[in-house]
Amino acid sequence: MPTHPETYRDAHLPPGARADLLLREMTLEEKCAQLTAVWPWKLIDAEGAEADGAQEVLKDAPPGHIPALSADDPARVARLIGAIQRQFMTRTRLGVPALVHQEALNGPMVGGHMVYPTAIGLAATFSPELVRDMADLTRRQMRRLGYGQALSPVMDVALDPRWGRVHETYGEDPYLCAAFSVAYTRGLQGESLADGVVATAKHFLGYSLASGGINLSAYEGGDRRTRDLFGYPFEAAIHLAGLKSVMNSYADVDGVPVGVSREVLTDLLRDTLGFDGFVASDYDTLKQVVTRQRAAATPGETARLAITAGLDVELPTPFAYGEALVDEVRSGRLDEAAVDVCVLRVLRAKFELGLFENPYPQEHIDVAAIAGEGRELSAELARRSVVLVKNDGILPLAAQGRTVGVIGPHADAAWLQFSTYAYPSWRDAVKAVDLGEAMTMVGAETPQTAWNKSIFTDADSHTFAREQYGARPLHEAIGEFAGTVLTERGCTLTRSCGQDAMDRAVDIARRSDVVVLALGGASLWFNGERTEGEGSDTADITLPREQTRLVEAVAATGTPYVVVLFQGRAYALPEAVRDAAAIVVAPYGGPFGPKAVAEVLCGAVNPSGKLPYSIPRHSGQIPVYHHQKTGTGFRNPLPPSTTELYLDMPATPLYSFGHGLSYTDFTLDDLSSTAEIDTEGVARISTTLTNTGSTEGAAVVQLYLRVNTSGVTRPAQQLAGFSRVQLTPGESSRVTFEVAAAQLGYTNLARNFAVEPAGVDFFLGFDSDDRRVEGSFEVTGKARVLASAERSFLSKALVERV
Repeated sequence: MPTHPETYRDAHLPPGARADLLLREMTLEEKCAQLTAVWPWKLIDAEGAEADGAQEVLKDAPPGHIPALSADDPARVARLIGAIQRQFMTRTRLGVPALVHQEALNGPMVGGHMVYPTAIGLAATFSPELVRDMADLTRRQMRRLGYGQALSPVMDVALDPRWGRVHETYGEDPYLCAAFSVAYTRGLQGESLADGVVATAKHFLGYSLASGGINLSAYEGGDRRTRDLFGYPFEAAIHLAGLKSVMNSYADVDGVPVGVSREVLTDLLRDTLGFDGFVASDYDTLKQVVTRQRAAATPGETARLAITAGLDVELPTPFAYGEALVDEVRSGRLDEAAVDVCVLRVLRAKFELGLFENPYPQEHIDVAAIAGEGRELSAELARRSVVLVKNDGILPLAAQGRTVGVIGPHADAAWLQFSTYAYPSWRDAVKAVDLGEAMTMVGAETPQTAWNKSIFTDADSHTFAREQYGARPLHEAIGEFAGTVLTERGCTLTRSCGQDAMDRAVDIARRSDVVVLALGGASLWFNGERTEGEGSDTADITLPREQTRLVEAVAATGTPYVVVLFQGRAYALPEAVRDAAAIVVAPYGGPFGPKAVAEVLCGAVNPSGKLPYSIPRHSGQIPVYHHQKTGTGFRNPLPPSTTELYLDMPATPLYSFGHGLSYTDFTLDDLSSTAEIDTEGVARISTTLTNTGSTEGAAVVQLYLRVNTSGVTRPAQQLAGFSRVQLTPGESSRVTFEVAAAQLGYTNLARNFAVEPAGVDFFLGFDSDDRRVEGSFEVTGKARVLASAERSFLSKALVERV
């Protein structure tokens, strides 16, 4: 019988084989274009009609990727993606579908879809299982609309609160970041990429420890810190969740921009950590190599360096790839085989996603049904993200029948609950920056401006947040519990509203039985009054002066007051805030953020959130993260004849990582643990948790270890496990952590990653400074060098009712 030659169109072949067959049919120009992207308005207009010049874009070298396609109406988004994919499938020589990507840090960055608390708020829940549920819903929503890749999650470990992007991360602890990164990646990619979305971990590597806390700046760190600390969440997601894509950091690592660093993108990421997916550049990375970092002189030189380094895709449009990359190969300065390696990675992902068989969005998009998806999940995440850090007994408020004054810049600012990388914030930025600038320019309207004018309704940010998401400000949410609510801003986030506004605030404080001061920051995208966000870093992390003046004025009235801090990173708190009867820390919580805070304040919800970062006493303390090395920072012993490491204040945090109070009380007792394991064994550590109070509540039991190895200074303590347990009054549970010896590995004196014989000290408590029960065990036997795939990253927590 005649045999038919294998073809990339044969869906029965494995993705790798299909990618190899397709590569053989591609011209050099088509290969290089697969590594680039094109703005959607270059192909279609906002109604889906073909754009002028689209055929020229698609004719000989169709791009592989589509960025930044979003709109208020999700049905329109699906129509536009469908129109673009039809162009690729029917108007190009090989019919290779585009990979359309979008941000999805806390839900799809697309209109009509639910928004969840920002990532730092998700981390405060200590509930990675709910984040997996969030990402699973996000996966189904994105595939429905035709997206195949999400530029999320952020796996950076955030140690410096001056950096404006802390709120995008899962906090200061590598274990916590790993737990949430794995949960998110599993949910987004699904059991199989055939119905999943490619997760893109960012920003590899060390991006969050930018010099001076200034975004984009160089990262300075040795090999041990780079892999053992900052690489931990990425490596965990690679091996526990099959991570398919990574985005590079903009920063330099050891003097080399990551986008052109083979040491980082190949030697570390692939050869050491075992990553086998594709690397996508952060936007304009390669342009910045030339214009900002001055590490290359031309696009061609940059292309050669980047391809050789292992950067597979350049986003959002070609600067160094595309034609410049073709020229490098044609001139003989670059081997075409290096390009082939990158193209194969991209094509394999497209085949794994099933795009060749199913490139189009769902035909019918039920906008009303989509708007309701995830509402209860978002509300529950918001509730669990609220952290009670201080309570002198004033909370929960007995608000019924009483007058509550709600004062401060967050009293009536529900729209500020939507931080950068949430759709409403992106929408505002585009309208303010692109359309705002366009309105002041002379000349013809550009396709981009016409596109953006068409995809948005006229609703402003306040109206949009209320009408599309049902967001209500804090004073309205408290009004559901209180007899009377009086409200006044008093000041903005950073500026005075005038003496009249301050006087009105003070008058309200005097007339109230209790005052809720709604303070904090805002994360916006290059526009508006803000204290955080991308490109919005601060040298001084103290709460802004105008807010401090407001607190001092209210405090002077003598009315009891509670402070609520809406924030995405730690702020150093002035004395008047520290003196409040109670302090609540809440993230930018999405549409249900203010409601969740009101429920906690008034006792409808028992708080269970935990701080995912340490709060310093002063800006000058930075850094104060809990896992500082033994003998470093506040982990130092005291000098002779002194009572503090600083002359002017304690060196410890004001509030520790993992801290968070409840309206009930819990105890830990009856500790038991394995006495000895070998380097391939598993230690079991158990304790009994009891709710000794009169209210049902959730405790987060936290396990911390110190591994006393030889020759290398290790962290004074490391989070090694946690478990959130809900208990009724008088109820007990036995909580057991199983910690594999392979979880204790580190880069040793010989620069091997190994688990070695050592004494291990541990404690269990309710925050990183709470040593309720303590113990130790021994790791014995021969040192064991670990390949990345042999590591253990997350302990197993078992909970049994007693």
